[in-house]
Amino acid sequence: MQITSRFTIAVHIITCIDYFSPDHQVTSGFLSASTGVNPVIVRGVLSQLKEAGIVNTRQGASGVTLNRPLDQISFYDIYKAVDSVKDEGLFRFHEHPSPDCPVGRNIHSAVDGRLDQVQTAMENEMKEIKLSDVVQDVREQITKEY
Repeated sequence: MQITSRFTIAVHIITCIDYFSPDHQVTSGFLSASTGVNPVIVRGVLSQLKEAGIVNTRQGASGVTLNRPLDQISFYDIYKAVDSVKDEGLFRFHEHPSPDCPVGRNIHSAVDGRLDQVQTAMENEMKEIKLSDVVQDVREQITKEY
């Protein structure tokens, strides 16, 4: 599987923006401290989220803000925004099955469609999961801590 950590970093970032923005200026440095990720990576993810229309970023007093309500941001939106999977798809097939072997020369035709089916099912499920659900769960967990 090839989903990168940028996906979970983006979910964490959006959750932080929602949770902290009423009381704090949310900057890439602030988000870096929360995620434990280098600020350069955080800025790269923020740039991708901004390009997808999910966040607004500005230098200065306003920091990072959400551009859409959480119930209008799905896992799929984030997955596509941060290029979690490259053009080759979720599954990377081994590159050189032997054409001299009957299994090797036929494995792609037997497996490729099924892998596409699995990826489509996963992406459809991701479309149903909203960031509002994640943020609600995080807020409930924080409330239990106090």
